Amino acid sequence: MRAARVPRWAVSFADLCLLLLGFFVLLQAHQARPDQLAAGLRSAFGERATRQPAIRYRAASMFEPGEAVLTRAAAARLARIGAEARAGGKAVRIVSEGTDAGTSRFDRWELAAARAAAVARGIRAGGLAEKSVDIVMPADGKKADAQGQVITVILGAGG
Repeated sequence: MRAARVPRWAVSFADLCLLLLGFFVLLQAHQARPDQLAAGLRSAFGERATRQPAIRYRAASMFEPGEAVLTRAAAARLARIGAEARAGGKAVRIVSEGTDAGTSRFDRWELAAARAAAVARGIRAGGLAEKSVDIVMPADGKKADAQGQVITVILGAGG
């Protein structure tokens, strides 16, 4: 009896299908917890998963009411974070989730975006380069809407 011959292209096609399946699994996993996915991928490729320090602030406590103007205490605190990041050669990621009530000058989204940019300027005041500051505003800010705008500052590695 002769064994059935498998066409050579079938192996390549099967590899392609498995790669596509893996890609879609990663896409689906990214929607749930992107930070855990990134840490898992780093560890799979041999990088140590280090916990990056994150500081969460309620935007209402950092800004003048209804404005995107930092309080003096918040501006000083952010400048210290920027100086610390610059000294350590680290980058900073700013994650803004949720919104506060709009005002006559800003609607809810404009106020959230202006406040995230103000936090970035406050951190840059500590001497950190613009390319080392990243602002992220996830589209699904549902969890933070109940408590208003929440801004998370994450000190990352590399700069």
